[in-house]
Amino acid sequence: MQIIYNTSTLYLEDMPLDVGYASEKVTLKNHSNETFSIGGQNGFTQLILSAPFINNEFLTQLEEIDTLLSLNALQGISKALVVASAQHTNPQMEGWQFGIDTDEAFGDYYGTRIAKGELGGEFAKGLFIVSKDGALFYNEILDDLNKPYSLEKALPKIAAAMNCYTGKGCH
Repeated sequence: MQIIYNTSTLYLEDMPLDVGYASEKVTLKNHSNETFSIGGQNGFTQLILSAPFINNEFLTQLEEIDTLLSLNALQGISKALVVASAQHTNPQMEGWQFGIDTDEAFGDYYGTRIAKGELGGEFAKGLFIVSKDGALFYNEILDDLNKPYSLEKALPKIAAAMNCYTGKGCH
């Protein structure tokens, strides 16, 4: 996949995980070196964002996501921000887990790692929605790292993912 960053053209090392496939449970570390898991089946809808950098525009969009989730009564989901290395600073946003992919499992499995060159080894800007049963319900890998996430597309998908799984087996 080709991605634009300023005047550079970047590529992903692998293909991103496709919608409908089972998401992999991966273990991340926070800045305190404590571990936690994201992905896989955990009984909650999960919103997972990956990013190559955390700047003011990105933080503004995280706040916008929180506001939209609240206004649309989409509470009870787990939210995680995933970065490739410990060089990133935890934005310490309430309700968000901040995870560093120290084992490189997230980048490999979800296919967000940028190949060699500018930003090589960092993650593309991605948004993943994992349903309660662990399936990847929606994904968005931005083709321009300076653009915001498409929240108008993601918000209805979050609502649908929260309601699609009854916990009673086949539907």
